[in-house]
Amino acid sequence: MLLSSINNSLNELIDLLDQLSDSEFSKPCAALSNATIGEHTRHIIEMFQCLENNYVSGLVNYDKRKRDIRIQSDTEFARDSILEIKGNLAKADKEIELLQVIDGEEIRISSNYFRELLYNLEHCIHHQALIKVAILQCENVTIDANFGVARSTIEYRNQCAQ
Repeated sequence: MLLSSINNSLNELIDLLDQLSDSEFSKPCAALSNATIGEHTRHIIEMFQCLENNYVSGLVNYDKRKRDIRIQSDTEFARDSILEIKGNLAKADKEIELLQVIDGEEIRISSNYFRELLYNLEHCIHHQALIKVAILQCENVTIDANFGVARSTIEYRNQCAQ
């Protein structure tokens, strides 16, 4: 179920990218403090990449992302990056250690691969909600009504509709 939910969210991003020009993808949005759809998409992609790239070592530091400008400016490159992520998700669960430096202090927290996939899914949905704000400035772009909506909210709405 987790992988299908992640794939669903990533497919929604691909569907969006297929509708955007590179110009729309890179256009600052005042409602997002001049961030772009591309910047939010890059952030989603690089969080998944960070987990993938550090799976073998088991030590993940999400702050050590590449911050590849091409992902946030080239819709085709971003799309290809998402497809690569999708192709590499299915792995065995294993212990993972998270590393972060906060106020000069190194913090290490135990986690596992599946927990980090769940975190990345929730993080993806959060950024999709922000992207949805920017989409309002793009003409002729259609997205699913549940784009950027938490799975628990979708489930709750479905229960209320019955």
